Amino acid sequence: MSSHQNSLAMALALAGLLTLSACGKNEKSAAAPVAAAEAKAELDPMEVVVPAAMAGNFRTAPVVAADVAAVQEVAGRIEANERKVTRIGAAVTGRVTEVLAETGDRVRHGQVLARVASPELTTAQLAYMRASANATLAERSVERARQLIAADVIGSAELQRRESEVQIARAELRAAGDQLRLMGLSGDALDRLRGQGHVAPHAAITASSAGIVIERQVSQGQVAQPGDPLFTVADLSNVWVVGALPEQMARSVQTGQSVQVDVPALGLTAEEGPISGKIIYVGDTVSADTRTVTIRTQVDNRDLALKPQMLATMKIQGASQKTPAVPVAAVVRENDKDHVYVKKSENHYRLTPVELGVASSGLRPVLKGLEEGVQIVVEGAFHLNNERKRAELE
Repeated sequence: MSSHQNSLAMALALAGLLTLSACGKNEKSAAAPVAAAEAKAELDPMEVVVPAAMAGNFRTAPVVAADVAAVQEVAGRIEANERKVTRIGAAVTGRVTEVLAETGDRVRHGQVLARVASPELTTAQLAYMRASANATLAERSVERARQLIAADVIGSAELQRRESEVQIARAELRAAGDQLRLMGLSGDALDRLRGQGHVAPHAAITASSAGIVIERQVSQGQVAQPGDPLFTVADLSNVWVVGALPEQMARSVQTGQSVQVDVPALGLTAEEGPISGKIIYVGDTVSADTRTVTIRTQVDNRDLALKPQMLATMKIQGASQKTPAVPVAAVVRENDKDHVYVKKSENHYRLTPVELGVASSGLRPVLKGLEEGVQIVVEGAFHLNNERKRAELE
């Protein structure tokens, strides 16, 4: 074989080797994305594997059965105690000349809220003056009769007749005075009327009980009629919490049951705790519009922190029963649903959706999704969820 042929054969062999090497590299580079894709497909976004160094931050425990009281949550609102609400109006027909109280004012018993000018008041005062004059004349007539009896001029029958007239005149005077008091005339005004003949130009509308004016339905110049509720005064030292209980739950609630009231507007701390009370009323009828039964509790409000129409949640505690339960700290809210972290293996956890009842004594009863004995994360669930999200983003 010539030297030229030997050189050609060596060149062909070298080219073959280079081609085989390039094919191997291409196969490796093509296999790398496939392996990465397969690894990514195996990664479950609901699972998280934590490094061994972080394992001490999380504590697990098995789900166990515990005595948990069934708790029902009912939406409600704060209302004034109707037994301590007074609706005040004018006792006579007349025109309102002055308004002295506004909504939100604290008033005392007997305080003047408004004044009314009324012809009826003038007529009643004149009747009182006539009754007073008649009573005075009748008393003098009795005195004269006693003097005549002593002089043996008249008989005892005449004295008795005049004494009877005095009693009638005094009764008429008391009745006229009571009518003026009902019309809003004060005792001092009555004394001036009887002693000086001073006719009061206005009748006062006064507070019949102490409290806070929660409603005013009168303006200056308005004509007021007897029976019109011009002011509403409420004693808010204790208030009602009224809730609407679904008709399906009505049989499970009775008067005397313990209830806790949460008022979001107050922002109570854990140390201050919820407001406690007892169910004092369960309605006997169902609302045709809402298919609910009215329930009510009464709570103390001496500091006046609870305002009428504030929103509240009533948590009604029922009888205790043995049921699987998880600590409140183990629950993670995700997409408006409850979840817990179930331990799959060492340092390997899975976020699992569950259905839980209302919390009671730091525990939430398991309704669906967990069984007794399953190991779950009871401490550090929130941080574990953050770690899962971080890993998911990476």
